[in-house]
Amino acid sequence: VHCLEMTTKRKLIGRLVPCRCFRGEEEIISVLDYSHCSLQQVPKEVFNFERTLEELYLDANQIEELPKQLFNCQALRKLSIPDNDLSSLPTTIASLVNLKELDISKNGVQDFPESIKCCKCLTIIEASVNPISKLPDGFTQLLNLTQLYLNDAFLEFLPANFGRLVKLRILELRENHLKTLPNI
Repeated sequence: VHCLEMTTKRKLIGRLVPCRCFRGEEEIISVLDYSHCSLQQVPKEVFNFERTLEELYLDANQIEELPKQLFNCQALRKLSIPDNDLSSLPTTIASLVNLKELDISKNGVQDFPESIKCCKCLTIIEASVNPISKLPDGFTQLLNLTQLYLNDAFLEFLPANFGRLVKLRILELRENHLKTLPNI
């Protein structure tokens, strides 16, 4: 039995077992929480709400990869997948053009795809405790970024145009391998 927390248009919040047989008024699900459910993959039920889903929480599971179908969730504004077994982010993350918050901390992600630059709405990225050695140049096109957490990674340098991120208010880079910083 999958555990799931749903928030509907009518602000119904509670632990529910996913059911495909909603009666009466069609439910508009905007938040799904599958945190701490011992999942090895993203539940298929998520894709039933790909047009309305705004927040997805998959914290503290054993998910190793993100399925292509996840990137059809065009309304997704917050994707939270910390403390899983991800080794990479697919290039299809570029299709999440409304994404504002991304949390991939405590995984095995080694790098960001260059296509992350298409997620222009991103304001918060939490990617601490990942073996990330560098950020792609496209990262500097995330001009709405206000918070960036990259503690306990393996960063050796930042992109040369890193100073373009003028809205950045919080930058955490503790416990990295940085020897120099770009001109800001």
